[in-house]
Amino acid sequence: MHAIIVTIGSAGDLFPFLWIGTALHASGHRVDFLGPTQHAPYVSQAGLPFHGLPADPAVLDHPDLWHPTRGLAVVWRATRPAMAELPAFMDALPPGEARLLLAHPLALPEADLCRATHPGLKIAAAYLAPSNLPTVHDPLMLGPWRVPRWVPHGVRRWLWRSLGARLIDPVALPDVNAARTKRGLPPVDGLIEYISGIPDLSITLFPEWFAPTQPDWPKPLFRTGFPLYDPAPDAGLRPELQAFLAAGPPPVAFTPGTGNRQAGRYFAAAAQALRTLGLRGLFLTPQRDQLPASLPDDILWQDYVPLKALLPHVAALTHHGGIGTTAEALRAGTPQLVVPLAHDQFDNAARVVALGAGASLHAARVTPARMAQALGQVVGKEEMTRGCREASMRFNAPTGIDALCARLEALAAA
Repeated sequence: MHAIIVTIGSAGDLFPFLWIGTALHASGHRVDFLGPTQHAPYVSQAGLPFHGLPADPAVLDHPDLWHPTRGLAVVWRATRPAMAELPAFMDALPPGEARLLLAHPLALPEADLCRATHPGLKIAAAYLAPSNLPTVHDPLMLGPWRVPRWVPHGVRRWLWRSLGARLIDPVALPDVNAARTKRGLPPVDGLIEYISGIPDLSITLFPEWFAPTQPDWPKPLFRTGFPLYDPAPDAGLRPELQAFLAAGPPPVAFTPGTGNRQAGRYFAAAAQALRTLGLRGLFLTPQRDQLPASLPDDILWQDYVPLKALLPHVAALTHHGGIGTTAEALRAGTPQLVVPLAHDQFDNAARVVALGAGASLHAARVTPARMAQALGQVVGKEEMTRGCREASMRFNAPTGIDALCARLEALAAA
């Protein structure tokens, strides 16, 4: 089998696809990996042929990137130049080979274009987080807004259609339909309905216990555990960090996400909240200029720390709610304070709270007092420790990667 894997976004988007790609490669299949150019070292380290796609780092400074409703438009526009290269890549491949295209959901319109000129092509979509799959069933989060349980399904469908018509279709459909017109294909009316019908197989890269299968999710559907891919599984902690951890009680770690360059207010509030509670802190960000100019001795800054090595040593993790960070904290049994900004983060936060493994505070509402109050609900609470322990024990189950590889092989051969 020849598997072509295409993804977009940050390392958090990349690693789950590397999890699958390396497993397919180890099974003896040919794998080509397409992703943003800055991820070349990760893919090369994994031993997979890499084809870099254009990526503009300036998008990280866009003021709407982390906006709850306008963020998707920023991501969509930033990824179109890269996705436009997928059909040309496929057209250049020789005919007559059993092929599978494994795509990030935002690459599905271009994957459909590829199938129009390669009729035997099989397409699988990998969904990294539950909110990537629209549903009318509970728990239903529309961005930061939770839809009450008593709202009828008909109203919920109307809400989804309204959301698509107002915020998604005006941004996405002009690009999608222009590309389809060039290939002699008819236009589509709505992005959400369109892309949900493209894959021959939909894959959820999160387990049933985190998000139960919903009746209106696409079929056929394959479930796996969390794809906790680690590019450096043996990486340890730097001596400076080891000394800090040994010098006092476990600190609270804070990260707004490695790609977040707009977290100055977040870190300022965190520093004051730690002072109020008398706790030590660890600030994780590649951008030192986001932090207060001077930090007290009980707060340490690190540009990068492997979470797998760090989390057993902290009292809690305060983070943005990215699905990879959320999963790492659940595996470690570390209490979480999720501070969601946009995209899938609100839904992930709600699920952490439902598991009894953390609390949530909307990033737009962050103040030192509110952050201190939220941390007080997480740090040192027996019921929170119990919920985290129960979540961590669930990771003893198989991830399902071998069964997934077999399913993809059967799909490509069909």
